[in-house]
Amino acid sequence: MPGTLGLEPARETLAAQPFSALLGARLTAFGEGEATLELNIREELLQQYGFVHGGVLAYAADNALTFAAGSVAGSGLITAGFTIDYLRPATGETLRAHARVVRAGRTRVVCRCDLLTTDVAGVETLCAVAQGTVSVTGPADPPGRGPA
Repeated sequence: MPGTLGLEPARETLAAQPFSALLGARLTAFGEGEATLELNIREELLQQYGFVHGGVLAYAADNALTFAAGSVAGSGLITAGFTIDYLRPATGETLRAHARVVRAGRTRVVCRCDLLTTDVAGVETLCAVAQGTVSVTGPADPPGRGPA
């Protein structure tokens, strides 16, 4: 679709999000209705029982869902809503959120996301699943040129 981003511009968009930078998130795949976001699991992202905090999982799902939508609908998007189901405690070395478009409409894009952790041996464990709706708001405003 016209207005869709490539991997490098999508990475620049992610890097421009202060919260994503704080978490150390990185976009490892982007295009054709899919996006994968990863972050290293570190102590600051854990809750009191030593598991990745649910808010970190929700962040990863939200951004992966929106980037997947952006791969088909362009950059003028905002999350309309999403649900997440936590399946098991998240532990390991890396958190990976892989999202894919289920249906892309003119004003809404519905996506699904699997959240997996990878341990030091490379074993992946599914820890949560999410589904979300992303609203197409139109072309993104150039930096510094938002609505009047």
